[in-house]
Amino acid sequence: MAFELPALPYQTNALEPYMSEKTLGFHYGKHHKAYVDNLNKFIENTVFAKMPLEQIISETFGKPEYTPIFNNAAQTWNHTFFWNSMKPAGGGLPCDELLRKIERDFGSFDKFREEFKNAAASQFGSGWAWLVEKDDKLSVLKTSNADTPIAHGLKPIVVIDVWEHAYYLDYQNLRANFIDAYLGHLVKW
Repeated sequence: MAFELPALPYQTNALEPYMSEKTLGFHYGKHHKAYVDNLNKFIENTVFAKMPLEQIISETFGKPEYTPIFNNAAQTWNHTFFWNSMKPAGGGLPCDELLRKIERDFGSFDKFREEFKNAAASQFGSGWAWLVEKDDKLSVLKTSNADTPIAHGLKPIVVIDVWEHAYYLDYQNLRANFIDAYLGHLVKW
């Protein structure tokens, strides 16, 4: 069973002006596609070839001999989740239930937003900032490289990709501007 690059939930120009068609095209069509293609190459004729993506991630996590498989499986999953964490005309406040949980666990939406922005901005090098849930408690998590909350038994709610290829064509080295655009205009609650 070969994995396929999942279709985007919107057109490649749908997130403009906050994410350009050029950025989305390169990120999705080159980077994400490369993870899917490499994953298929690495799992061909192995026990992993018949597993669902989440099982491959859990079976290879923390096992150095499977690092290339884990990295490409997790990046395939992370990127798919990232595309689905955005929408045209996104941003604003979450739905009532999620907003209540955020206010309960962070004290206010503004405190959550500050913590999320700090996690995304302070992630050294390549990685991700996540809103996650475990045991009905929300928290912000940042991960490096291909690490993913699902490998740690956490339920992701939303994610921002802070690898440079996610924003550099549009924002150059101004990661904070990309984070603001994501929270204000792209995030899909």
